[in-house]
Amino acid sequence: MEDVAQVAFWLALACSGVATAAYWVHLLGLRVVVRRLATEAGEGPGMPAVETGSSGWAEPAGRSGTYATWAAITFLVLWGIARWQAVDHAPWSNMYEFTTAFAGTVAAFYAVFERTYSRRVGRRSAQALGGVAMPVVLAMLVVVALFFPADIRPLVPALQNGDLLAIHVAMMILAYGALSVSFVAGVMYLAQGGSANRFARLPRARTLDEIAYRSVMVGFPLLAAGIALGAYWADHAWGRYWGWDPKETSALVTLLIYGVYLHMRGLRNWSGTRSAWVLVAAFGAVMFTYFVVNLWVSGLHSYAGV
Repeated sequence: MEDVAQVAFWLALACSGVATAAYWVHLLGLRVVVRRLATEAGEGPGMPAVETGSSGWAEPAGRSGTYATWAAITFLVLWGIARWQAVDHAPWSNMYEFTTAFAGTVAAFYAVFERTYSRRVGRRSAQALGGVAMPVVLAMLVVVALFFPADIRPLVPALQNGDLLAIHVAMMILAYGALSVSFVAGVMYLAQGGSANRFARLPRARTLDEIAYRSVMVGFPLLAAGIALGAYWADHAWGRYWGWDPKETSALVTLLIYGVYLHMRGLRNWSGTRSAWVLVAAFGAVMFTYFVVNLWVSGLHSYAGV
C-alpha cells in the first residue's frame, strides 16, 4: 500500500499543476490568434500570438481546472486511504503526512466553495478563485516532494493514541483547509481594490467578502475544537492541559486573530479592505504555526519527521 500511496501522491501533484495552469489561463482569459504579417507584396505568413480576451481558451480552461481539481482531490483521498493502511494509524503524524493532507483539505474546501458560489455569481467568477487556491495546493505538494521524506517510522510516545491522533489532528487539518479559503478571498478582495472592482473576471468585492466570512465561520469553530482536543490529549500525554509550548501558544494566537476578525465584523460591521488584511495576516499566522514552529522552534510538538 505504500507504493499505491506514492503513486497517488504524484498523480495528485500532477493534477494540481494542471489545475493551476488551467485556472490561470481562465483567469487571464488567454487565447491564441493568428496575425498576418504585412509585406510589400501584401499579407505575409501567419504568426500565432497569445493575448487576452473574452473568448478563446478561458471557458474550457475553467472547466478543465475544475476537473483537474476534483481529480487531485480523488487521488489525495486515495493517498490517505493507502497511507493509513501502510502505517496502521491516521496518516498525519509528521510533516510529510500532515502537509499532504493539508493540501487535500485546501483543494476540497475550495472545490466546495466554487460549486456553492457558481450558482450565485456564475461559474466563471467562482472559478477565478482557483487561480489562488490551487497554486497554494501545488506549492504544498511540491514542498512535500522536495523536503519531507515519506519514510514510515514508529510513532513517538506522545503520539501513540490512535483515536486522539485521528480526531485532534484531523480537526486542525480541516480548520486550516477552511481558513485557507478566507485567505484566497482576502487576496482577491485586495486585488479588486475593494468596491472599485478593478477586474471584471474576478468575483465582485462584496461576494469575496462574503466568501471570506463564511469560510472563517466554518474554520474558526473547527480550530477552537482542535485546540481544545489538543489540550485534552496533552493532559493524557504530559500530565497538564496547557503548558505554553510554542505550538500551543502560536495556535492560540492564530485563534485570537480570527476571533478579532469575527468580533470586529459582528459588532462593528468592520468589513472590506481592513478585514481582508486581517485575514491575510491570520493565514500568515497559520503558516507560521505550521511550518516555522514545527521545523525551527523546539518544543514538545517537535516531531516533524525531517
